[in-house]
Amino acid sequence: MSSEAVITIYPPASSRGGSENPFPQLIQTPSGLALLELQGTINLPEDSQEIQIGRLEFPDYKPGLKGEDDKGWMKRVWMWVGRYQRLQGEVKKLPQAVAVVKRRGEGGMEEEQAERSTVEDLEVVEIVKYKIVFSHRPEPVTTGGDIGLQQEAGAVMDLDQ
Repeated sequence: MSSEAVITIYPPASSRGGSENPFPQLIQTPSGLALLELQGTINLPEDSQEIQIGRLEFPDYKPGLKGEDDKGWMKRVWMWVGRYQRLQGEVKKLPQAVAVVKRRGEGGMEEEQAERSTVEDLEVVEIVKYKIVFSHRPEPVTTGGDIGLQQEAGAVMDLDQ
């Protein structure tokens, strides 16, 4: 018997939970996953388990008003971090699609699968073809208006040096 690990990869399970996807149609994935590329670190307060990190906005996206080929809205995406910082980014197509995988049976693993320690089974959760890239410094936002984040001590974005 060889000592190498054997990993089997399976296609997505057919019984996916169909939740409403908030992303524009072009970057929607059945499970709602998206890739965010940040050029920094999000610093969270000590008790950050239930804190909202931020919010994504697609200000130029108008569903149904433009043709499927119009991708002008992809040039401007905002990510609000905490209450007073905004990152501006864009949606970019990945040169190669990325498969996101997880252990097969997580969340309801059968006993037979749990007993296998040398063999891992993986399931493709999603194929992601686009990423949302934020490559600029955060902009301070000093408006008196509420931007939809309700926490007092929010997240803060620091740029990696």
